[in-house]
Amino acid sequence: MNGTINKVILLGNLGDDIKIHRFESNQLLARFPLATSESYTDKATQEKIQKTEWHTIVAKGKLAEVCQGNLHKGDKIYLEGKIKNRKWDDESGQTKYITEIYADKIEFISLKNP
Repeated sequence: MNGTINKVILLGNLGDDIKIHRFESNQLLARFPLATSESYTDKATQEKIQKTEWHTIVAKGKLAEVCQGNLHKGDKIYLEGKIKNRKWDDESGQTKYITEIYADKIEFISLKNP
């Protein structure tokens, strides 16, 4: 196989309401945190441990429009997308890095406020 694959599949809950940014071109960008959790039992203590990972999700264009009025904190979604890394310099000149998931497909699984 000569190609490469950058594909992410997540099923999780929104950790906050969606933040919308509208560009001068009138295109929308939606950004929100998504929590995914897994649990296991500690073999030594038999204690059930739950570990949560937080992902920054970005949706653009029509997908952002659909998310804008429909998704809220606590909603469960399924998404497919790709990982993108960005870096920028903040106001003080310090370099910052972020890893984001750019969504290609989002399905609403369970909405808290339909």
